[in-house]
Amino acid sequence: MTDRFPDLFETPRLTLRPVALTDAEAIFDGYAQDPEVARFTIWAPHRDLTDTVAFLELCLAKSPADARTYALIGREDGALRGLLDLRRTKPHAVEFGYVLARRWWGQGLMTEALGTIVAWALAQPDIFRIGAVCDVDNIGSARVMEKAGLNREGVLRRWLVHPNISAEPRDCYGYAKVR
Repeated sequence: MTDRFPDLFETPRLTLRPVALTDAEAIFDGYAQDPEVARFTIWAPHRDLTDTVAFLELCLAKSPADARTYALIGREDGALRGLLDLRRTKPHAVEFGYVLARRWWGQGLMTEALGTIVAWALAQPDIFRIGAVCDVDNIGSARVMEKAGLNREGVLRRWLVHPNISAEPRDCYGYAKVR
C-alpha cells in the first residue's frame, strides 16, 4: 500500500508542498476571507487570522499516510495561489478538495494541479480511484474536474451543507477517474 502522500508535486507553473502555519497570512489575505471564494465551500469566510490558523492546525494534525493538504505555490513568484487536499477514503481510493484565490481563476492552474495529482494517484499500484464532489451550481469547479480528466458519475442528493448558500444539505455532482 502507498504508505504516504508525497512531500512535493511539481507542475509547469506550480509547486505543491505541504501547508505550514507560516502560510496563514497568505491564505487569509489571498482568499479565506473572500465570500465569493467561500461560496461553494463547506466553511464560512474567515473573520480574522485566528480562523485561518485554526484551520491550518487541523490540516497539520492529519497523518501524511491518510491525508495531506498542499499549498499551491507559483513557481514564477513564490506566491500562494490556493490549497489542494488529498484524503485516502478507502484502501483503494483517494478524494480531493481544492480552493483557489479569485485572482487566479480562469488561468488553468487548478486543472494543471489536478492533472498531476490524478496521474500520480492512478500510477500507485494500490489506488484505483480518485474523485471529488462539487455543488451542482458550481459550474467552474465541475469544468475544472472535467478538464482534468474526471468523469461525472451522478448526482449525490442532499450531500453537503454549503453554509454560505444554505443551512440544508445541497445536491452535489460526484466526479472520479478510475483505472
